[in-house]
Amino acid sequence: MAKNLVIVESPAKAKTIEKFLGKDFKVESSFGHIADLPSKELGVDVDKDFAPKYVVSSDKKDLVRKLKKLAAASDIVWLASDEDREGEAIAWHLAEQLDLKKEKTKRIVFNAITKSAVQHAIDNPRTIDYDLVNAQQARRVLDRIVGYEISPILWRKVKGGASAGRVQSVAVRLIVEREDEILNFKSDNFFRIDADFNTGDGALLKAKLPSNLKSLKAAKEFLDKNKGAKFEVADLVKKPAKKSPAPPFTTSTLQQEASRKLFFNVSRTMQLAQRLYEAGLITYMRTDSVNLSNEAKKGAEEEIKKAYGNEFHKERNYKGKSKGAQEAHEAIRPTNFALHSSGADRDQVKLYELIWKRAIASQMSDAKLERTNVTIAADKHDKKFTASGEIVKFEGFLKVYLESTDDEDLEQQGLLPDLKVGQNLLNKRILATERFTRPPYRYTEASLVKQLEELGIGRPSTYAPTITTIQNRKYIEKGQSEGEERNYVQLTLSKDKVSEKALTEKTGSNKNKMIPTDVGRVVNNFLVEHFGNVLDYNFTAKVEESFDNIAEGKEEWTDMMNHFYKGFHPTVKDVAENAEREVGERVLGTHPESGKPISVRLGRFGAMAQIGSVEDEEKPQFASLLPSQNLNTITLDEVMDLFKLPRTVGEYNGHPVEVAQGRFGPYVKFNGKTFVSLEKDDDPMTLTFERAAELIQMKEKADAPIYMYDEQPVTKGVGRFGPYIKWAGMFISVNKKYDFDNLSNDDIETLIKEKIQKEKDKLIVDWEEEGIRIEKARWGRHNIIKGKTKVELSKDIDPLKITLEKAQELIAKKAPKKKAAAKKKAPAKKKTTAKKKTTKK
Repeated sequence: MAKNLVIVESPAKAKTIEKFLGKDFKVESSFGHIADLPSKELGVDVDKDFAPKYVVSSDKKDLVRKLKKLAAASDIVWLASDEDREGEAIAWHLAEQLDLKKEKTKRIVFNAITKSAVQHAIDNPRTIDYDLVNAQQARRVLDRIVGYEISPILWRKVKGGASAGRVQSVAVRLIVEREDEILNFKSDNFFRIDADFNTGDGALLKAKLPSNLKSLKAAKEFLDKNKGAKFEVADLVKKPAKKSPAPPFTTSTLQQEASRKLFFNVSRTMQLAQRLYEAGLITYMRTDSVNLSNEAKKGAEEEIKKAYGNEFHKERNYKGKSKGAQEAHEAIRPTNFALHSSGADRDQVKLYELIWKRAIASQMSDAKLERTNVTIAADKHDKKFTASGEIVKFEGFLKVYLESTDDEDLEQQGLLPDLKVGQNLLNKRILATERFTRPPYRYTEASLVKQLEELGIGRPSTYAPTITTIQNRKYIEKGQSEGEERNYVQLTLSKDKVSEKALTEKTGSNKNKMIPTDVGRVVNNFLVEHFGNVLDYNFTAKVEESFDNIAEGKEEWTDMMNHFYKGFHPTVKDVAENAEREVGERVLGTHPESGKPISVRLGRFGAMAQIGSVEDEEKPQFASLLPSQNLNTITLDEVMDLFKLPRTVGEYNGHPVEVAQGRFGPYVKFNGKTFVSLEKDDDPMTLTFERAAELIQMKEKADAPIYMYDEQPVTKGVGRFGPYIKWAGMFISVNKKYDFDNLSNDDIETLIKEKIQKEKDKLIVDWEEEGIRIEKARWGRHNIIKGKTKVELSKDIDPLKITLEKAQELIAKKAPKKKAAAKKKAPAKKKTTAKKKTTKK
């Protein structure tokens, strides 16, 4: 047995570290947290200083027993979880759950998984930092209370399954408020004036009027003034300028830049960064510091001088602007600057190269530029055209890297031709193009992260899970629209003649932008109305400051919780008892025939339209909104059209064909049992019989057997996860090495045989008579399966050591409980006065 037990968070990290340590060290993984608040109860005693009730989940109990045994047999236990508050809490839970003695327990941290960093950590151990633990506890407990107390109110007052979260709800609020700004924005038109000039030696100079003109009339009058005009360079100013590099990446700036340059979403960026870190290629990827260690700056200097030359190096120190930044930490950087490219797959390579370029550029010289501003005058009016450009005199850091921006209107300055004051210019043409003022931009994942950071809301580790959560909850979705056509006018002055053209352009694209759903909007409106203090931006940022103060030992976490809860809990009780149900209802008008109110609101299965009210003697009529419609913008006419569905468009093979709208969108119904979803561009209100018949034929063709194997038909289709064939109840994915549109009989047989073999290989244990089996699952795990009940085993459990009795016990715990038959209600009794029963959570 090894004298030293090192416990890290992930198995990948364990494998890397084990290479650096000798035979006296055994490295094991805790697979993240080994203890947490219980999932089905509050788990916090609010009456006893918010004492948390930590439990070891069932899938971690065997792991804890194993680690406990290894710890007892070791001389020293080294707790090597990550260097942040979450990592400190993991170390603390390990010490508590494994009953570790202080004299044989050492806490070590390293921000890179390299031999030197690990050895330095071993040489400089410390004890568990309980200030960091308490900061993590405060966040966990406060967020649990907010979610646990507000979410049940949302279930009753808004929609079942809805949830609230301190950071996620603020993120949704930002997106909803931005969408409201866009919807309420009134666009004004104006005319932008651009001109092309010849310099006389064949070069082209592009210029513009600095101020826009307000109307078509003003644009025409200005172009008329330029007929026969002579133009010359009135002023020419050249100034030296410089550009400085951006600091190395923090978590949020990495997420933003990976989104802009590599088109990775925030979660993908963090997954890839985690892999690079665990492989020892980059430093720790959850940091809000822009510092570089002396070792890093030395490594960057050596590589810059070697690769680019001495003049390209300039040592720099950066100071972070983000609130609560932990400057003792280090920015994200390569562990070895000599390695220009690395990673296990293409996306890892792309992200590594981005990190390398940003970090190396941060220690490079300024780029030296020459900026030129030109003023062009006409002899027939006093308005001046201007042009600007720049040339790079010395590349400096630009040789490696230039930071991107979210500003979609930013114009790149180009190189200007050689000019001199008084030089005559020949006008080729002047364009007056109608433009429109633009509403604020919708948030992308990158710009949302930037906004949250600027407001001091959340911390680096929270952004990715927050954005994932609000999308999984269906509060936010990514836009799909390429925009709508818009008409505009362009005037052209050429050869002293003015011509006018009517043109069209696409505008309002929301592709991959973050848009609130009807559910997200209604939940947000309810929370803002009743829990405005929790969703207040300043309050949320203030809470983050308190967490930082706790981490620095300046504030007691229980004092902070008491102060918060005294204001929060009474509000929860009041809202639960007195708030009306929020359904996001909009009354649009009255029905022209019945005179009943027509409204739209949030229903059990999503947004719906309604004619009548629940107070009417007759039941109201309902219709689901189309996927392209939403509660906030749908019109009365569009709602009236919805009630024309379902509509019959013809007959197909003797059966009526209907177009209808359902929970999952519009569809064609044929012969009472065949349902075909409409495609993206199909409008159910105008769909013709010919198009409906085409969709039915496509469905029949897709469902028709393409082959018979072992006397059972084979069909094919395309699902959520790509193309597949179906045989004997099995869905078999068809990968890219096959031509899905032209599968041969041999291809089909190969796919089926491989699937059968794969299913056999998955089976580890089979108790056939009891109907229980253990199968291989993804990522090295195993599942115990009985019917539709599945129990996932953690990686550290050997499936061959599971007994039938243990399997039955785990299945019994996981199987859904049968509901007892509902009792008939007793006749109503006369009410008696009694105190209202309250239950403390």
